[in-house]
Amino acid sequence: MNNISTLPFSVNGKTYNPPAQPVVVICMDGSADEYLNSAMAHERMPNLKKMVAQGYRGVVRGALPSFTNVNNTSIVTGLSPAEHGICGNYFYNADNNEEVMMNSSAYLRADTLLAAAASAGRKVAVVTAKEKLRDILSYKLSGIAFSAEKANQTKQDTHGIENAEQLVGYKTPAIYSAEASLFVLRAGVALIANGMADFLYLSLTDYMQHTYAPDTEQSLAFYQAQDVELGKMLKLGAIIAATADHGMNAKVKADGSPNVLFIETMLTAKFGSDFRVICPITDPYVKHHGALGSYAVIYVDDKSKITEVRNWLALQKGITEAYDKEAGCRILEQPADRTGDLFVLSARDVVVGKTAAHHDLTALDGTLRSHGGRYEEMVPMVISHPLNAVYKMKAQGDPRNFDIFDFAINGTHAEKPL
Repeated sequence: MNNISTLPFSVNGKTYNPPAQPVVVICMDGSADEYLNSAMAHERMPNLKKMVAQGYRGVVRGALPSFTNVNNTSIVTGLSPAEHGICGNYFYNADNNEEVMMNSSAYLRADTLLAAAASAGRKVAVVTAKEKLRDILSYKLSGIAFSAEKANQTKQDTHGIENAEQLVGYKTPAIYSAEASLFVLRAGVALIANGMADFLYLSLTDYMQHTYAPDTEQSLAFYQAQDVELGKMLKLGAIIAATADHGMNAKVKADGSPNVLFIETMLTAKFGSDFRVICPITDPYVKHHGALGSYAVIYVDDKSKITEVRNWLALQKGITEAYDKEAGCRILEQPADRTGDLFVLSARDVVVGKTAAHHDLTALDGTLRSHGGRYEEMVPMVISHPLNAVYKMKAQGDPRNFDIFDFAINGTHAEKPL
């Protein structure tokens, strides 16, 4: 690909010096490290294996809550939720006294790397499996931005591309399918190959991880198909950096039934009806998780009860962390004006909900596998090219998944001599 801009750009306090080759950052939604381990152990991902051998592989800390909107926003801004403002897929807007989806860029409090790269002359493309992310990820972007979910609706004036299906060579996939993620990767390959993009963010969907454990044949075949597209990008000369927004764990009892704590029901029985419980995992994709994750925020009407309620929650079986607003915002890196009075995180095999009536478990495809808490916070990071000495040292510290653009861009070229 010719005429790739190498002009540096700065955003959110950091300067990026991009190379004269395509840069592709992939968010492998829901890809706990176990998925990559299993796929490589079964010889299903030779291209990923090549990336690891010649580049870098590690485990990094994501943003909490370990949900899609939160972490995708962190990745494209390089910031924590406290700074960029997106604290869930769903939240209680106290200003309007309403519970709403947090899918709009109107809630974003920071600029993105994607928009900054485009302003510096890069040909930027964002392809996401889920339409819900497109507005946030394309904030102020002069470039291409579309979703696999709505690929058959792309228009030049609104998406930066006409007829994405024709470019990719595949029909718009069902969102509850492996094809939704594969379409995103195939779109990335087509955009690079046709000279339409040289700076890409590709965000997949976690339907497969919600549905299948790492060692199942369905999962292995899915990662094998992803690996084919990685190989094509490598042949096109791309620097590829892959991470995840969160991991995934089974949230079931020994008999396979969902292991749920209905927090609002528990609090009402103990203290009375003075509570509003928000499950920030809530989004339109009910077959993924039934709006059940391992993180919840609680609004308490009687503020004098906060300490008593927090202490009681901390003692309940299946609850691993309980914080008041001050401690929670500091430890969990949350924006204080968009959170409740209490934060609750649950055990590796436990999810927290509102009341039984608020969650339709019949919509789930198979067993309950979900995320949101501490046990899905650690995720893989793979860079296709070797890290320089400075970034090798950074990798030994506490790198975050939202440092991935920094590692991919600034970490893969030789440092300038002093």
